[in-house]
Amino acid sequence: MLENLGLVGLFIGCMLAATVVPFSSETLLAGALLMGYSQWTVVLVATLGNTAGGMISFLLGWLCKWEWLEKYLRVNKEKLMRVHSRVEKYGTAAALLTWLPIVGDLIAIVMGLVRTNPWWTALLMFLGKLARYVAAAGLFSLTGWF
Repeated sequence: MLENLGLVGLFIGCMLAATVVPFSSETLLAGALLMGYSQWTVVLVATLGNTAGGMISFLLGWLCKWEWLEKYLRVNKEKLMRVHSRVEKYGTAAALLTWLPIVGDLIAIVMGLVRTNPWWTALLMFLGKLARYVAAAGLFSLTGWF
């Protein structure tokens, strides 16, 4: 039971990192690898947690109004409009980029605002984040750092 606490922490941390709480989930991934967890287990747990957080941001966009994002989350309207035009251009495929630092959260929120298909959004978001964590774990395994 206690041996899985690190994985629970990894999941929760990666989930929070994919919302409006800004910090690096790769640090958590490295910590879990240093604790001796299997590389593939760590990658899967981090991906699931980060995808869950991304879908929370997506849901926030789905439920919010544009004005609320500006007022309560202090999202810059010009930045929001730029991301909005890109999401409309690329549609659900934009979910592949939600792993990007800073703008990834905004992409997920805007995808909710424009009501992209939630199932495709979740799948593509998962695949983009999986690729990110596979690369990060591979880099850590090869070099011992990011």
